Amino acid sequence: MKITTPMFYNSNIHHHRRTIRLKDYDYSQAGLYFVTICVQRHECLFGKMINGEMILNEYGKIVQMVWDELPQHYKNVELGEFVVMPNHIHGIIIITDCTGLAIDMGLAVGAGLKPAPTMATTGESKTHGLSEIVRALKTFSARKINEMRNTCGEKLWQRNYYEHIIRNDKSYQYIADYIINNPAEWEKDKFYKK
Repeated sequence: MKITTPMFYNSNIHHHRRTIRLKDYDYSQAGLYFVTICVQRHECLFGKMINGEMILNEYGKIVQMVWDELPQHYKNVELGEFVVMPNHIHGIIIITDCTGLAIDMGLAVGAGLKPAPTMATTGESKTHGLSEIVRALKTFSARKINEMRNTCGEKLWQRNYYEHIIRNDKSYQYIADYIINNPAEWEKDKFYKK
């Protein structure tokens, strides 16, 4: 019988991807979430910035279309501000509860939102979490864009994404303004490429 020494985690040997999500936070609960998703290698694929305005090409238009269609696939989702930049996107995803209200840490937004949880086959409400919604956005857009580029199977998006839980009106307004003004600030953007 061969006896093996148990393997313990060693950060010098094991290169596991570190999560940037909050530990023990339920990302399927009602709330507002700011997301940033970058193109692989920050390649500028979605159009050009002209005089502070983003001019989408055919790939950028696909990303916009897939974003706009998310509420059709996820009934517990509403969309806030969104922008397609040359090599990344910023958007606010609103996950609603069964009454259609997004509530997170005292923030109540969108009282007029439709009640929209999907019904599972068992009749129970099913809400989809942020990671599932982002996964769908990345998968559907990558599939369509790769078909057009004749690059099937290539990675379009970086593996991970940045998220921030919007906890109050002040934070929401700051982030919404940032998204809206992002094209005008392109040359100052950390993802800027000529």
